[in-house]
Amino acid sequence: MELQKLSNGLHHGFVPLDDGYVFLLTLQEIDVSRYHYEEIQKTEKHLSLCSWQFEGKTSFGMSVFNLSNAIMGSGILGLSYAMSNTGIILFIVLLTCIACLSSYSVHLLLKSAGVVGIRAYEQLGFRAFGHPGKIAAGVIITFHNIGAMSSYLFIVKYELPLVIQAFLGLQSNTGEWFLNGNYLILVVSVFIILPLALMRQLGYLGYTSGFSLTCMVFFLGSVIYKKFNIPCPLEPYGSNHTTIIPTNSVEDEQCQGKMFTVNHETVYTIPILAFAFVCHPEVLPIYTELKNATKRRMQGIANVSIMAMFVMYLLTATFGYLTFYVSTESELLHTYSKVDPLDTLILCVRVAVLVAVTLTVPVVLFPIRRAILQLLFPEKPFHWARHISIALCLLIVVNVLVILVPNIRDIFGIIGATTAPSLIFILPGLFYIRIVPTEQEPMKSRPKITAACFTAMGFIFMSMSLTFIIIDWVTGEKRAGGGH
Repeated sequence: MELQKLSNGLHHGFVPLDDGYVFLLTLQEIDVSRYHYEEIQKTEKHLSLCSWQFEGKTSFGMSVFNLSNAIMGSGILGLSYAMSNTGIILFIVLLTCIACLSSYSVHLLLKSAGVVGIRAYEQLGFRAFGHPGKIAAGVIITFHNIGAMSSYLFIVKYELPLVIQAFLGLQSNTGEWFLNGNYLILVVSVFIILPLALMRQLGYLGYTSGFSLTCMVFFLGSVIYKKFNIPCPLEPYGSNHTTIIPTNSVEDEQCQGKMFTVNHETVYTIPILAFAFVCHPEVLPIYTELKNATKRRMQGIANVSIMAMFVMYLLTATFGYLTFYVSTESELLHTYSKVDPLDTLILCVRVAVLVAVTLTVPVVLFPIRRAILQLLFPEKPFHWARHISIALCLLIVVNVLVILVPNIRDIFGIIGATTAPSLIFILPGLFYIRIVPTEQEPMKSRPKITAACFTAMGFIFMSMSLTFIIIDWVTGEKRAGGGH
């Protein structure tokens, strides 16, 4: 998923050992009980000098797989809802634009990294703006990861009760505590996520990311299959499957895909799409590990990965929307409970997705904790009290957010309107303008002007999206069927 490489998304360096060998390490993974902080600082100064000397061993195909994992995430569950609020044509246009802009953003990052020999997002921030730039990049990545954690737990909140309900053979929620999503996310957080988050190293990371991508491919196949098995208009579950012959006007209203539409929910479309394409903090670590690494080769990997996700996103959005039309909810998987909450195929998809997102939450928590430790306790050695307390605080904050926020659409919207444009548009453009020397590309050159416009577009997109989302919250307009 998009969080596979987050533990590598901070900064990498080469630590010279006593035997003369040099190994690639993540600085935050160095056991500070063995290495003094002064030694780590000295090592950090050598990052830009020796990172280019590292010979990667990852093939082109495996790098495409890794970056596809980094892009793929929970945002795919909201794409059909986005299409229902834009129409098919407008959605394809917006999806194409975001994909192309994301590819151009990778180009800016690779060019900036090539100039200074740094292959880490936060280190580019330090090179461009000093410590404030490094802190800003770290904070933005941290908030984005918190939003990702929230989206995963939100899926647990609404899908786990349906899975338990199906296993018990219940046709509706009877109100017991074990069918209440708020209680269930607390149970999952305490008994599954917290123990995994307390590990000092996350050894199962690679298995989790591969399993997560497999689950999403299974999800896509199920969405396509169900399109041809669910009638329209929807037959309410429990109606003894009596045939209802709709009038032509009802069919036209409920069972016809719209090519173009705009409503007050349309403002969430671009944030949802931006959220679904964020992978930029992971691009540079993958670049570092690439065999025969060149900017052109890495750009090709990014283009192939983005194109693959573009196709997968488009298929999921289209078939999901053409299954439910105006009844599409902001979390597509939850919409299938309207048809048959005991459906075996959808139950299997739910279980697979739940396992994937539950195992991914600790993966996301690790880099957040590392960033907090680096910002607040940079000179302190490892201590279990800090290790445990930060994990507890993060889980408490995320659980409170998930319990209070009524709709996953709001999480996709606010994260997609703030941290996503920062990571895709604003920071890569600013890095490029600040890092690439004016002797090489003057400020009035076409590449610098294009990068400046790209950055300005990010600020405009962020301002407009936040404004419209806040207006929607204030007015309290909620489309019927859009919530849970």
